[in-house]
Amino acid sequence: MKKYLIAFSVIALTSTAVTSCGEDFVDTEFFQSKPQEDIKTIEELQSFVFGAYGTMRGASYYGCDFVTIPELRSDAMYSNNRSGYYSTVSNYTMLSGDAYASGPYTAMYTTIAKANIILGTSNNLTWGETVDPAQIALKIKQLKGQAYAVRAQALFDALRLFGQQYSGGTTGVVVPLQYNPSANMARSSVQQTQAQIEADFNSALANLTGNANQVYSDKTVLNEFSVKALMSRYYLYKGDYAKVRSLVNDVVASGKYSVIPRDSYLTSWTLNNASSNSVFELAVGPIAALGSTSIHYKIAPANSYVNMPVKSTVVSSISAQDIRRSIFSASQNAAGTYIAAKYPNDNGEDNIRVSRYEEIILNGIEAELNGGDIAKAQTYWEMILKNRLADIVDGQGNVIKSIATQIQELGPIDMTKLKSERRKELVGEGFRMWDLLRWGGPIPKNATNGNVTANIAIGDNKLAFPIPLAETNVAGTLVKSNPGYDN
Repeated sequence: MKKYLIAFSVIALTSTAVTSCGEDFVDTEFFQSKPQEDIKTIEELQSFVFGAYGTMRGASYYGCDFVTIPELRSDAMYSNNRSGYYSTVSNYTMLSGDAYASGPYTAMYTTIAKANIILGTSNNLTWGETVDPAQIALKIKQLKGQAYAVRAQALFDALRLFGQQYSGGTTGVVVPLQYNPSANMARSSVQQTQAQIEADFNSALANLTGNANQVYSDKTVLNEFSVKALMSRYYLYKGDYAKVRSLVNDVVASGKYSVIPRDSYLTSWTLNNASSNSVFELAVGPIAALGSTSIHYKIAPANSYVNMPVKSTVVSSISAQDIRRSIFSASQNAAGTYIAAKYPNDNGEDNIRVSRYEEIILNGIEAELNGGDIAKAQTYWEMILKNRLADIVDGQGNVIKSIATQIQELGPIDMTKLKSERRKELVGEGFRMWDLLRWGGPIPKNATNGNVTANIAIGDNKLAFPIPLAETNVAGTLVKSNPGYDN
């Protein structure tokens, strides 16, 4: 692989010391004549970890496009193409030069490159906090554990967007395991890519589990349980329900997270690094605010491009007693219903929730419904419902129908209800197209008014994004394009 591997180091500077990936994090590029100069200190190694997180939060990746694209190609949301955003994605007319392909591709492989620099670093480092070799070794393991997890997630994301597992082929993505800007690598198979993702996740756990340097209170730093949460997502998409059950059990048993209560649900979206249901989030804050490139500007009903409405079927599927109905709002600037609560900051300063506890519980429900314990699936479902519904009362405040009665009337959980529940809970968070694909499709092709004009079946070439022209256009490259595109 010749393109998109960084030729500079990224140093994380804070107002005091390099100890947190919080709101005061600054991502500064220092271009060097020797881009692969050895890292010599823990502080430098830490800076590369923060730099990898910083790349993940970019507007082409988790900061916007990688989250919005799976929603507009789904039965949950759509693009009205205001200001020209997402027209080629919505219309399935992408070409190899499309920015919605090259942007995420660049960000994913830059993230991988930074992880590779971390993982290729010698363990012979110094640390300003201690000279104890045992403590230094533990800290290095903690940092490298995060890097393994970051690389696994970036490879998983690249595989979903550019691999051929849903488009009728067997080709995965390029899997670079060392930082080498001049390397020329071919794409691995889907199976080989999956094997590396799993190996990286397992290496992350080996480095993090029991490591005294883990931080559980800081949601912007990966730990063993947030890694297990990401792994439960990966194995759910792979269909390995036994592994999902085990991973979800571990996260739940840790007692470190909880479903956000109904009365805190709306305000929870305004909390950075402080919500009980946040498992892993990417720090943004005012210094790194994404502004008009943020998710807020695509999906919010006011002070934005008002680009991505929610389908009326989603809104109507949520009862009036369900607090999730309150996240929606109409817009004065464009017809339709929009998400007002999940990305509330006008300047794009919200931390980016990569993993919420409710997703983990939903993963557990699906896994238990597929070869597990149906009673446990019901328990998991009720954990969410009890924190989303309210008693139905009359004008005098008398309870007409309790939460328990409403849950009873819904009947036992099954796959149909689970699919609906995922759409209600996770709308606008970047899951729906991937869910539809792993359930066997099809994927709706939405018009600018939200009507479905076609259904894209599993096996269609266009379900894999084009490999960017800048990657396939390199002389002598081994990277092959995806079928059906212009390169």
